[in-house]
This record gives sequence, C-alpha cells and structure tokens, in this order.
Amino acid sequence: MGLVHHQLCFGCGQTNLFGLQMEVEPADGGGVAGRFFVKQDHQGRPGLAHPGMLATALEETMSLALEAEGVSADLESLDLRIESAVPLGTFVHVSASVGEADGGALEVTAEARLRGAGERWVATARARFVRA
Repeated sequence: MGLVHHQLCFGCGQTNLFGLQMEVEPADGGGVAGRFFVKQDHQGRPGLAHPGMLATALEETMSLALEAEGVSADLESLDLRIESAVPLGTFVHVSASVGEADGGALEVTAEARLRGAGERWVATARARFVRA
C-alpha cells in the first residue's frame, strides 16, 4: 500500500517550507524508511538540530509505518532516547516498524541515524498507538 503524504504536514509535507519535508516510503521486508534534511529552521543549540525535531521525525515515521499497513491510529505515548546531537546541514535517515498488538493498541519502534563516514545512531523511539 502506498503512503499518502499530506502536502502541508509538518513532518512529511513537501510544500510546508518550515517543516521536515521527510521522504519516507515502504521498506523492503516491512515498515518504512526515509530521510530528512536538517535545515537552519530546525536549530536548537547553535549549529545543532533541536531534539524536538528528532522526536517529530520519529513519530511521523512511526505514523507512516502504521499507514503503510493500513492502520489508522493515534499516538498515546512516546519514549525517546537521544544518542547524539545532529549537526545542521545533514541528512538524517529514519526507519520504523510496527510491533505487537495488544487489543486496540500497537507498539511501534523507530530509529534515526547519520550515514557516511562514521555512521552512527542518533535517536531511537518506542511508542504506543491506539486504533482510531
């Protein structure tokens, strides 16, 4: 199933100039994968992405993973772990997969990493979504 990217969405909307403009698509073997570019508008401490941008990107990726499976659900809780700071002007690669279902709730996990020389994980998240 293809993903619907709402053009003004802060996470995946391509016409939202202040948003993340994420490029996320279904991944081989399930889940989704993609990337976004850390712009000056996403700055927290000088020269670094605001940690809230990583939280937003990972939640958006998890929501798109649910959408890829045809599931409509709302975020109930989000547990985020920041591993390292992300410099402005870099691409952050994200992925997410849907885990176990518990009644009307689903557990979804996501990861963010920087690729290239010295590839490293920058954040991980686990969330609980409830079917809409």
